Amino acid sequence: MIHAQSSPTAREAVTAAAVEAKTRKDVTWEQIADAAGLSVAFVTAAVLGQHALPENSAKAVGELLGLDEDAVLLLQTIPTRGSIPGGIPTDPTIYRFYEMLQVYGTTLKALVHEQFGDGIISAINFKLDVKKVADPEGGERAVITLDGKYLPTKPF
Repeated sequence: MIHAQSSPTAREAVTAAAVEAKTRKDVTWEQIADAAGLSVAFVTAAVLGQHALPENSAKAVGELLGLDEDAVLLLQTIPTRGSIPGGIPTDPTIYRFYEMLQVYGTTLKALVHEQFGDGIISAINFKLDVKKVADPEGGERAVITLDGKYLPTKPF
C-alpha cells in the first residue's frame, strides 16, 4: 500500500542518517543511484527527502548505506515536499538558483508562453541533469538541464 507523510520530521531524520552514512562509507550520489537503478538526480532528491523510492530501490539504497528497516520503509513513503523553508534561501548555492529565477523568471515565463501558450512545465513529469563541462575561457561550467512536460491550461 502507498503511504504519505503528513510531517517532514521522520523523513528529515532518514535524510540525516543517509547523508551521514554516505559520508562515512565515502560513496557518491552516482554510486547510490546505480544501486537504486534510477537516475542520479531522482535518487539524490529521494534520499534528501523529496521523492519516494520504489521498494526495490529503497532496499538497495538501504543496503548500500546500512540503513535500518524503518529508514528503508520511510524512503518509500510519499514525502512532504519542499526543501527551502523560511523564504529566501541563505545557502549560497541554493541562493544562486533563487537569484537566477529572480533575474530570469519573467524571461523564462515569457519565452515558454510565447512558444507553448498558456500552461505550465511539469515538475512531476520531469527530468533533471547536471553536467560539468570545460569553459573555453578556462575553468569549468555547470550545465543544468530542466526537462519538464508542458501542460497546457484547459478551459472548462
